[in-house]
Amino acid sequence: MRHPVAKLASVTALVVAASALAGLPAAHAALVTHCVGTGGAVTVPNDLLVPAGESCTLTGTIITGNVSVLAGANLVTDGVRIAGDLQILGDGYLDSKGTTVNGSVELAAGGYGVYLRESTTGSVAVRPQGSAPGESFLFVEASNVSGTVNAQAGQVRLDRGSEVSESVSTNNTHYTDVHDSFVDGALSVLNSQTGSVICGSAVRGKATFAGNLGGVQLGPNGRLDSCASGGYFGREVGISNTTGAATVDDNIIDGALNLAGNTPAAQVATNNRIRGGVNGPVGAAASAQRRAAPEPRDEAVDEKAGDRRTAAVKEAIAAGPADL
Repeated sequence: MRHPVAKLASVTALVVAASALAGLPAAHAALVTHCVGTGGAVTVPNDLLVPAGESCTLTGTIITGNVSVLAGANLVTDGVRIAGDLQILGDGYLDSKGTTVNGSVELAAGGYGVYLRESTTGSVAVRPQGSAPGESFLFVEASNVSGTVNAQAGQVRLDRGSEVSESVSTNNTHYTDVHDSFVDGALSVLNSQTGSVICGSAVRGKATFAGNLGGVQLGPNGRLDSCASGGYFGREVGISNTTGAATVDDNIIDGALNLAGNTPAAQVATNNRIRGGVNGPVGAAASAQRRAAPEPRDEAVDEKAGDRRTAAVKEAIAAGPADL
């Protein structure tokens, strides 16, 4: 039989331990930290979640797990480090500046958009829109993607010195444009609604453009978007089954240019350097004289993103400091 004094000591120790656990902050015991409001230079020791319809802004925060932005929610980051993956659900929005995501970034069906600026991520994916309303977008500016970019919906733009270490592939997007950027793998643009523009960029792998309704513009002197210079393609380039003007101007193609089924026939300027020659029907040669620059076709999306960012920041500030 245990001595009464020893038994009393054990009970006392259990009561003290339970009291100590009860006094711990909720975030330490939780598996997921919810973010509503503003957060600063702290470390979140688990996954982070932005609840549906809420806004969260983070500056200098370290997140050791994954991040989820639920339906209709907003996450605005500046100088943040995320160890895991980042997922944005329907009508959710991510605005990322100077941020590192070690894992992947995924915009789910019906997501509002992803804007990466001066950031580094793993692979980036935009899922098919399905029956969800609205139009998603993926804008990547001055950022590094250490994997693939795969978009199945929305408006897609790589710009301002962005780099993708693997392939870029899109299907059924509104448009897919690459300006002043580098793709270390293949580039595939299929079935875009208003076409594709590649300007001042380098694509090391094979480039394929097929079934695009609005045309394809490789280099300047095209009808789709303003463009200062042509690009470099490290392997063959194929443009096929394109409805709308296809123009190839001021490019270096270190392979063949293969053309088939384009209506009208693609225009290929004489100032291109195409090592493997041109295969397929060619229309009247595009003049080297520059046309008047078209209006930038992504201004509306820039404005759309700016409005959502501004509203998200205001909502987060109004909510006050987040309980991180």
